[in-house]
Amino acid sequence: MNIPASSVKFGQSVKRQEDGRFLRGKGKYVDDMILPGQLYAAFARSPMAHARITGIDLDDAAAMPGVRRILTGRDLVDAGLPALPAGWAIFSTDGEPQKIGVRNAIATDRVRYVGEPVALVVAETLAQARDAAEAVMVDYEDLPVAVDVLDAVADGAPLLHDEIAGNCAFDWDIGDSAAVDAAFDKAAHRVSLTLRNNRLIPNAIEPRAINAQWDAGSEELTVFLTHQNPIGMRMFYAAAFGLAAEHKLRMVSPDVGGGFGSKAHNYPEELAVTFASKMVDGPLKWTADRSEAFLTDAHGRDHLTEVELALDADGKFLALRADTLANVGGYMSSSGSLVPTYMYSTMLSGQYAIPAIHARVRAIYTNTCPVDAYRGAGRPEAAYVVERIVDVAARELGIDPAEIRRRNFITEFPYQTPVVYEYDSGDYEKTLNAALELGDYGGFAARKADSQARGKLRGIGLAAYVEACGIGPSAKLAKLGGGAGMWESAEVRVHPVGTVEILTGAHSHGQGHATTFAQVASDRFGVPIENISVIQGDTSRIQAGTGTYGSRASVGMSATLRACDQIIAKAKKIAAHLMQVEYDAVEFDEGIFSSKDTNVTLAFPEVAFAAHAASGFPTDEIEPGLVATSFFDPPEFTYPAGVYVCEVEIDPDTGTVEVASFCAADDFGNVANPMIVEGQVHGGVTQGIGQALWENAMYDPETGQLMSASFMDYGMPRAQGVPEYKLEFACTPSPSNPLGMKGCGEAGAIGSPPAVINAVCNALGVRHVDMPATPEKIWRLCQEREQG
Repeated sequence: MNIPASSVKFGQSVKRQEDGRFLRGKGKYVDDMILPGQLYAAFARSPMAHARITGIDLDDAAAMPGVRRILTGRDLVDAGLPALPAGWAIFSTDGEPQKIGVRNAIATDRVRYVGEPVALVVAETLAQARDAAEAVMVDYEDLPVAVDVLDAVADGAPLLHDEIAGNCAFDWDIGDSAAVDAAFDKAAHRVSLTLRNNRLIPNAIEPRAINAQWDAGSEELTVFLTHQNPIGMRMFYAAAFGLAAEHKLRMVSPDVGGGFGSKAHNYPEELAVTFASKMVDGPLKWTADRSEAFLTDAHGRDHLTEVELALDADGKFLALRADTLANVGGYMSSSGSLVPTYMYSTMLSGQYAIPAIHARVRAIYTNTCPVDAYRGAGRPEAAYVVERIVDVAARELGIDPAEIRRRNFITEFPYQTPVVYEYDSGDYEKTLNAALELGDYGGFAARKADSQARGKLRGIGLAAYVEACGIGPSAKLAKLGGGAGMWESAEVRVHPVGTVEILTGAHSHGQGHATTFAQVASDRFGVPIENISVIQGDTSRIQAGTGTYGSRASVGMSATLRACDQIIAKAKKIAAHLMQVEYDAVEFDEGIFSSKDTNVTLAFPEVAFAAHAASGFPTDEIEPGLVATSFFDPPEFTYPAGVYVCEVEIDPDTGTVEVASFCAADDFGNVANPMIVEGQVHGGVTQGIGQALWENAMYDPETGQLMSASFMDYGMPRAQGVPEYKLEFACTPSPSNPLGMKGCGEAGAIGSPPAVINAVCNALGVRHVDMPATPEKIWRLCQEREQG
């Protein structure tokens, strides 16, 4: 038999297997699909941020060429479509459940943000659908708006939902307020700061898209959609549409061009289109245009926080107190209540041994697009709060920013924080030292002097982040208000010639799963990576799973590893019969089965063929074939951490901030593919720099109109705006999964915003600058600096 060449190792840098077809334009995306009898959907949307719908005239639109049907919100409700659910159960401090405003897929009697759908047009072509949507005439009774959380909680503020007093969905807290108060009473130093975490608009390369087809004959529904968790969506849609047999609903999420959380939610448009497909004679497709994406893709961040830190005379942290107003938009989105509670407040310990923490969070409805999880989802907000107040404390106490962090680091693991989480492993001083060396921290004074000689201002900033990843432990998540398990599944199939298929419930939207998951099997089986395929995103092929978000590769890859090990255990039994030795005498290494009891060796493909031929072993004892399934539910989250060092140079004449250098030392545990991980860190850091300096979703406070509704108005990071990054990986393996992985996809976006702002504040000599630190904002501060 011709034995293929070498395998690749877990931990080895390997070029992404999927990039060839992407570069050749052979990717498979939902908008590319044109089904027989294809129909197209378009939405009429509210131009008002807050208004009552007093009438809808569909006559002119319905008479336009190609229009098959127009559906209003009332049509869908009357037909039995339920309102969108909120995915997480949060209770206020007084025990009251969160107050959820009813969100129908299409507004029925009131709109609460610009862009909310008010009608759905079905037509034979996309142009016809869009033209008819523009012809839908809606009468509105204008209502007052509140787009900022402070306006929404002010006395006399307009109520977005009449039954929800003060526009407050919940008033929640975590931690020990009495212990925090006692620590502040005895503290030698108290430092406080008010800061905003600016609102972001995700805008993935590929907009949201869906193509749904109802088969009346078989009563089966097939839905192609751009989503990070198609299997989870099947369960929700089956319940929403009253499909008693869940297997009658097929969800397919093929290639997805970016998600970062924005494609992990239940959206009204997809729900409406899918339901409407049952009401029209043909498959129905909708793809958001870029303007719709700006207006309606769930936004991220948008917190206003007052934070206080108590310290003793030596600069040791005693307690932290935070009070946050979280803007959740016009409605509570899928994870809108989870993000500012158990994904934000539970991370306020940062890398520090803070004895007492208390956080209060109020979720506030405003006349803006709903807010949900976006790359990091709560962890970036927490890191920004902690790392800014630590930097302010260092300045006010006259302690070097690196020293105050070193003095307060957690040093023993596992470490139970005062706010739920137990960190698994780490060496925070090691990553700090690596980052300082990488960034030549000691040589900063000389570089600052050089900048001053050129009339520029130079600053340096540190940020030490930690996050909770590997979203998984189902029992723990249930205690925190979750309603579904977060385990992951994998099925591994070995074909007769020794090639391998991995069917995973995880789902890639850019992370390189087709490569890293294959690396696990290539390493375990000794099979070349090109002989391994990874199948995902199709519920007709994947039995179960919970998708990808929160850096869950460690969960999905651990399930894959376990299935591979089951295959090896069975293959050793078959090899033992073929070599005529005892099972315990069989060894397997580098794709070869051997035994010191015989000079016979068998390659993995030979045993795979024998498993299917089923003639060399007793099939009443060993079943033919090599297939294994595994479900992995991690016992705990993983906790990647790192330290970032950023240097900026500011031109006081223009206010322009140049990121002169950026160094990142990260502990991701064991790394599957360093090349891919480096790329994810590059992307995350660039995204974080974008938030710190340019990105900002701005609403007109008077009208509620989104003023940053295109790339002409919404600042984005570009290649010329970022430096060449310097990276280093430390490693303390996680004990929470058999691969020792921690996760890397969100880290860069968590640690970089505070590092950049700390550097900007250091350069300007100011206490605080809210993100984004735009040229105009910096120029004004420079003018004040010169004048005062």
